[in-house]
Formats: sequence, structure tokens, C-alpha cells
Amino acid sequence: MERMSLKVIGMTCGHCEEAIKNALMSVDGVASVLIAFHEETVEVEYDPEKANKASLINTIEDQGYRVA
Repeated sequence: MERMSLKVIGMTCGHCEEAIKNALMSVDGVASVLIAFHEETVEVEYDPEKANKASLINTIEDQGYRVA
């Protein structure tokens, strides 16, 4: 497993956290997601043989947020 921390711009509430968490958890290989919208951080633990950084970033951006 690998862990990645991303800065995500545009999260303003708990609903934002849930939308991103649900989207990331639907990606094959993602084991856990920790989000703090007030700090603009998303931490993802994932299997690098099933998911990669680009696919995780695309998943977040598909939800309408920007990864810095």
C-alpha cells in the first residue's frame, strides 16, 4: 500500500468531504480516505498495482474540485 496526500481546492463543507470520499472509495485499489476540508487536504491509501496518482486526481477533479 502507498499513501498520498493532496491539496484539494474548493472543498467548503462536510458534503464536499463525503462526495470526494465516496468517489475515491469507488476506485479499485483504494483502501482508505481521510479528508479535512478546512485544511484542504485529502490523504489516500491505495494499492499502486490497481490505482495510480493520475487516476485518483482525475476522480477528485471529476467531482468538481481542483487538485493543486
